[in-house]
Formats: sequence, structure tokens, C-alpha cells
Amino acid sequence: MADLIPIIQTALFERFGERLEFDGELAGLDEIARISAHRVHRRYRARGIEPQLLRLLCACALSAPSKSDLQQADILIVRDNRKIIAIADLLPEMPWVREAPVFLIFLANGRRLPKISEMRGKPFPNDHLDLLFNATVDAGIVMTTFLRAAEAVGLGCCPISVIRDHAAIVSEMFALPEKVIPVAGMCLGWPAEEGGITPRLSLDTTVHEERFADSDLGAKIDAYDRRRAAKRPYRNQRETERFGRNEFYGWSEDKARQYAVPLRVDFGAFVRAKGFRLD
Repeated sequence: MADLIPIIQTALFERFGERLEFDGELAGLDEIARISAHRVHRRYRARGIEPQLLRLLCACALSAPSKSDLQQADILIVRDNRKIIAIADLLPEMPWVREAPVFLIFLANGRRLPKISEMRGKPFPNDHLDLLFNATVDAGIVMTTFLRAAEAVGLGCCPISVIRDHAAIVSEMFALPEKVIPVAGMCLGWPAEEGGITPRLSLDTTVHEERFADSDLGAKIDAYDRRRAAKRPYRNQRETERFGRNEFYGWSEDKARQYAVPLRVDFGAFVRAKGFRLD
């Protein structure tokens, strides 16, 4: 296990800009090493994924914690290349979707519980925002657990939240019934190349002790922008016609520009049309 310590420390230093010290005798350092070195993969080998392996990974993912054991997350597996291409056609800015041998859609299922209540002759007074919230959180936990299991066997993943930009089309494409909505997609395949480690905000920015605090946020964001730009500078700048070109273009400028444009303004209407109540 001792040989894993520098691997973990190097990965986390690259990620957070901080050298972490920890007990080298901890159990499970092999798993910690995999998690710390997580990389998104967007290029895949021309190799299929066995149905038995997919079934195993789904079983692992659905072994994840579930709010009150309500089990409100489902996984939709897409192997049909024509359907994957149809999804890719919706996302021309993500050409790697077309290359994925398997595409997964993680679903929030708010349908099953009302059906069970009806089956058992019980009232269902919980048709409000919490039904949606619980189901989407469950789906996110299941997706993350699937990613961990897939990476453990050598597969590469790329989560695709942007399918929510086309939620109504995706819903119709896969015959999703009332109270079942897509939370995110995921490309899955055997990696054709090693992805890079994406630097994250410092732990001082995102980890809080005893109470929330965001003092010195501007200085912390600026430091992160500089650290990230040194490792993974942006190739392109967003919305240059509107905002011009900056001599220095960091993460915070990119995200500010990204969210200066209205995004998914119709998603609430879609969720309501699928039968969820948001009050």
C-alpha cells in the first residue's frame, strides 16, 4: 500500500493544489487511488461491452444508498447504434457521444411510489417537490456509483448532463412515462487514451468546518483560475461577440459567460408536463 501514497498525493495535488498527508496503513487505498485519479474519457476503442458486465455494473450502481429505501432511480441502457447517433445528433458540440459503444441514461422515477400506494390501497399525499428532489438525488448517487464501478474494471465514462437541454425529445425517444425524467446521460466505453485530471476549487473554498464561510472568495477564485490555467488552459473563449476576448481567460470568466445566457428555461415546464409538482 505504501507505493500508493505518492500516486494519491500527486493526483490530489494536481486536483486541489494541496499536499494531503494521511495514514499509509489505511485500508482501501487502492480504491482511494482510483477515486483521486478520476478522469473523464471522451475517446473509446472499437470494442463492445459484454451484456453480463453491464448487468453487473448496474447491480453495483443500484446497490448505492437510497433515500428511505424508496429506490427512485432507474438506468436505461442504450446499445443500438442508431439510437446513440440520434442522441449525438442532438449534441453536435459533443462528437464523442457518437463514438461511445454504450450510452446510459440515469432516470429519476417518481412514478413507482404512487403506483405502489395505489396497488396497496393507500393515499399518496406526498405529490410535491420532495418527490422530484428525492428521485433526482437518488439518480445522481446511482450514476456516481456506476462511474466508480465502471472505472474499477477499466472502463471510461463521460457524464452528459446536457441531455436535459433536450429532455422532451429524449423522453419521447425512449417512451418515458409520466413522472419519469432523464437526469443525465453517460458515455461508456473502453478508453482509447488516458484522460487528464481536472483541477478543482481548493478545499479551503468548498470544505467548511462547523459553519459555512465564504470569506476571501474573490482571492480564492482568482488563485484557482491561475492554478487551473497553468495546467489546463481553455482553448476557446465563450461569447466573444458579446463579451470580447480577455487576455487572461480563467474558469470563473468561462462560467460567468456560460451562465450569462439563459439555459434550460423550459425545463420546469417539462418537469410539470411529466406530472411532477414543484410546490
